[in-house]
Amino acid sequence: AQSSYYWTACRSRLTSGFCSFFLIRLQRYAFMPPVFYTDKLSKHLLVTSVSVMTTLKWFAIALCLVLTACNSQTSTTSEAENSHSDRMNIVSPDWGNAATLTAMGHAPIATGDVRVWDRWVGSPKLPTSITDLGIRYQPNAELIAQLPVDMVIDNYFYEHARNLYGDVPAESVMFAAKGETATWADYTEPTRELGVLIDNPKMAEDYIVQSQKDIQLASQQFQQRYPKAKKFAVVQFADANNMRMYVANSLFQPALEQMDRELVVLGKGNQWGFVPIRMGDLAQLDDETCLLIIDPLSPITRAEIDDSLIWQRLGYGNTRCVGELPPVWIYGGMSSLVSLADNLSEVSLKGGEVL
Repeated sequence: AQSSYYWTACRSRLTSGFCSFFLIRLQRYAFMPPVFYTDKLSKHLLVTSVSVMTTLKWFAIALCLVLTACNSQTSTTSEAENSHSDRMNIVSPDWGNAATLTAMGHAPIATGDVRVWDRWVGSPKLPTSITDLGIRYQPNAELIAQLPVDMVIDNYFYEHARNLYGDVPAESVMFAAKGETATWADYTEPTRELGVLIDNPKMAEDYIVQSQKDIQLASQQFQQRYPKAKKFAVVQFADANNMRMYVANSLFQPALEQMDRELVVLGKGNQWGFVPIRMGDLAQLDDETCLLIIDPLSPITRAEIDDSLIWQRLGYGNTRCVGELPPVWIYGGMSSLVSLADNLSEVSLKGGEVL
């Protein structure tokens, strides 16, 4: 919508310039005096065949065309400006809200830590026009003051920074499990809240429907590639021996459930949806459970894992199934569910009898 507005504005300026140029030319040629020349034989002054009446006739026709074009471009510009002005300018320091708004088609004008977005969030890609507020937890107050912000959408983790936005209204939207097990509704309801806040509930509903279709398609693609892989444990390494295992109250539960797959866990998670474990704890998983490692994973940590005697003894990549997935924002919203499903449909699994 934003690119369409700028294209319309550029076209309007070009048309406006053309109108001005054409009117100046008409004023110059339409009202110039008749052209006279001397007949060499008669020695008398003769008027050219282009008479004053003919000139005025053509001027009248051209003037009508120019006025029509100018009126059209003025109307188009007005419509484009009104359309653009109706779009709410949202700022969200929270990546979950920023990603979901972007995927819905209403990207915020600013969010934080844009420089590392691709490393931790990956998809969707942010528009190039977005403003980086700096650190999400403590955004740049001077930069905020220069932005035409209509509303701030955050959650309780960022409420301490609301005073930086002055009198701009702020609303909290949180993507998280409401109980011990995360459900599909825990992600659809906040998405609908976003739709209401941006005054476009239909956009949110359409996005939810499309997201479910995308996840189902990803499930079908994965089923065709790995029909025997049904159970998954999901971890993210902190170092070569310590990791987070994501459990039932994380977004992996509804995502895998939508794909008709099972999330295997080792314990009850904290409010962030994970339980800290050590590498040796992975031995408790059965051979039918495939281990999914979520990036980012630094080259140093990767090398240390490969050299680990415990890892080698566990047999992942040989006797046990393992796969590595691109980054997905663990604390994200509907867009994270879709990204996870897409990533899983393209993953390369290695080892184990389930392949």
